[in-house]
Amino acid sequence: MTNSPESAGAAAMVLDIGTGRPLPPITERRSYAEPFGRTSFTMVTRAGREMAVSLSAQPVFDLARSTAVARRIRRSLRNGVAGGAPGLIRHALEAADFKRIDLQTLKSGLELLRLAPNESGVIPAFWRTVAPSAGHFALLCQDLRGQTEGGALLVEVVGNVDHAPEEALQAAMPSFESGGLGMMLHIAPDLGAARRMAQLRPQCLAIDFAGVEHETARGWQSAAQLIGAARLACPQVLLLNLRPDRGLAAETAGATHAVFADMQAVTV
Repeated sequence: MTNSPESAGAAAMVLDIGTGRPLPPITERRSYAEPFGRTSFTMVTRAGREMAVSLSAQPVFDLARSTAVARRIRRSLRNGVAGGAPGLIRHALEAADFKRIDLQTLKSGLELLRLAPNESGVIPAFWRTVAPSAGHFALLCQDLRGQTEGGALLVEVVGNVDHAPEEALQAAMPSFESGGLGMMLHIAPDLGAARRMAQLRPQCLAIDFAGVEHETARGWQSAAQLIGAARLACPQVLLLNLRPDRGLAAETAGATHAVFADMQAVTV
C-alpha cells in the first residue's frame, strides 16, 4: 500500500487518534486537504474590540493506512475590521475573552463536525481556559457531545502549553481521559519542547509543520529528529500542515497522523 492520501482504501479498519479503538471506515473519499465544512462567528471583547472567529473542519489521516480517520476543527481569529490580520488580536484578549471563544468554538465546532457515535473529532481550546477549570470544561464537552449523538472528542490544547507548569498539565489531563474524551497538547515545533513532554506522557502531541523546513533532505533531518522526540514522549503524534509528499517519511520518523497542507499551485 502506498502512503499517498489520495490512494486511501475505503474498506480498511482504522483507529481512533485519541483512544486507539477500532472505528468503522469513512466511506466518503475526499482530497487530502479539502475541508469538510466551514462556519464562523463574531464577538466583542471586554476591551470593546470586534473580532471574527472562523472554523473549518479538516480531515485527519492515519499515516499507516493513508485513510481519513477523524476531523479536526481549524480555528483562526481576525480583527473584526474588514481586512484585519489573523492572530494579531490574541495579544489584546483577556481570560474571559478566551473562555467565551472556546465555549462558542465548542458549540459551533460540534455542530460543524456532526459526529456520529463511531466517529472522532478534534476541537481546540486555549490553555488559559482549560487550566483553571479542566474538570468543568470536560463535563461541558461531555454534555454537548451527548446533545449531538456523541462520538469521540479530543480537545487540542493550544497557547503557551510549552511554558505551562508540568504539575498543572498533569492535573488537567485526567479530566479528559474517560467517557469518549481525550486531550492532545499542541506544542511548538521545538526539540526541547518535545523532549520536555516525555515527563508528562500525554496521550497525543500536535505539532504545526507550517513553519518547519521539511522540503529538502537537509531540512528533513531536523524535522525527523523533532518527530522522533515527540513520539518518544507519547503514543500518538499529529502533524499539522505536513507536505503530502512527506507522509511516508513522517510515518517512518514516528508520526502517526497528519493534517496535510494544501499543495495546490498558486497562479499569479
